[in-house]
Amino acid sequence: MKRRDFSLQLAGTGLGLSWTGAARAQGAPVEGQQFTRLQSAVQPTLPTVQKKVEVIEFFSYACPHCFAFEPTMDAWVKQLPPDVYFHYVPVGFIGPVLQKMFYALEEIGQREALHRKVFAALHVEHKRLNTEAEVTAFLVANGVDGGKYSDAYKSFAVNTKLSRGQQAVNAYKVDSVPMVAIQGRYITSPALAGTHERTLPVMDYLVQRARQGG
Repeated sequence: MKRRDFSLQLAGTGLGLSWTGAARAQGAPVEGQQFTRLQSAVQPTLPTVQKKVEVIEFFSYACPHCFAFEPTMDAWVKQLPPDVYFHYVPVGFIGPVLQKMFYALEEIGQREALHRKVFAALHVEHKRLNTEAEVTAFLVANGVDGGKYSDAYKSFAVNTKLSRGQQAVNAYKVDSVPMVAIQGRYITSPALAGTHERTLPVMDYLVQRARQGG
């Protein structure tokens, strides 16, 4: 979903990392079609020297396309080898509340447990999660300690993560989501690849290309 579409939305509401034989038969992904190369590479921010290829999914909880892509992406992530470091960067096209929620849940060790529940609350149950109070009430109803969450939400650590996340959004010039970035060099997405499923072999190809220094 593009940045400009978010206001309209609110108003209305691995795999082995190999280029598979079937994909080879169709030809390798083409730069400018299934993926693009950044004009200026972004320096990856890796937590350890052992994990050498960085993959980022830029997403928004408010984006229905991100919600639809999540099961496909999750299955891919669960099969990643140890030399690939995957992480999410939330995008705040409609404000920082859900971005800060992501980082606050991460701080208190609840992000993975609540990730899909937040998506479902917005896109299946059609709950309003536009304010800090609405988000906190929802999280408490789902077993989160409200005091710990509130402290994390207001913490220096979360504000620092929010700032770094926004720097990444700016560096990658993110104007639509979901978008996947590989090793600070390549961008792909379901919109570029054609479908959710076709995005996966493109990501595999780009990870292998990055692994080889391409």
